[in-house]
Amino acid sequence: MRRSILLALLVVTPLGFATKLYGGPGAAWVGNYGGGLVYVIFWILVVLAIAPRLPPGRVAVGVLWVTCGLEVLQLWRPPLLEAIRSTYLGRALVGSTFSWWDFPHYVVGCAAGVGLARCLSGRARASPGTEPAHAGPSL
Repeated sequence: MRRSILLALLVVTPLGFATKLYGGPGAAWVGNYGGGLVYVIFWILVVLAIAPRLPPGRVAVGVLWVTCGLEVLQLWRPPLLEAIRSTYLGRALVGSTFSWWDFPHYVVGCAAGVGLARCLSGRARASPGTEPAHAGPSL
């Protein structure tokens, strides 16, 4: 599973940065909210790459809490955070502008991240707490 997650990160990471550079139709939504979707998917995959045995749902809840906390933190403007936000990478990681509309996009991103993680692990169709059916020996 770790290899699949790392490969997914190779796609998701540049995609996240690309949302900030996109200039086509819907650019405002892609840059502001599409990036938020990719952001939480990225962090779910990072945590699962480090600890692949953690349940994706629990990881997503943790990422959602931290992401929402970072969103609220954008209301606070101490010099240290402003210095971090003055760089492209700092804005990409901790954000710069609070928006209530980010929260529903984070929730959707977490759901997508859980779905992706389950697909990558082959558990997409298994119910929580159950193992996939075993067909038995082939003849």
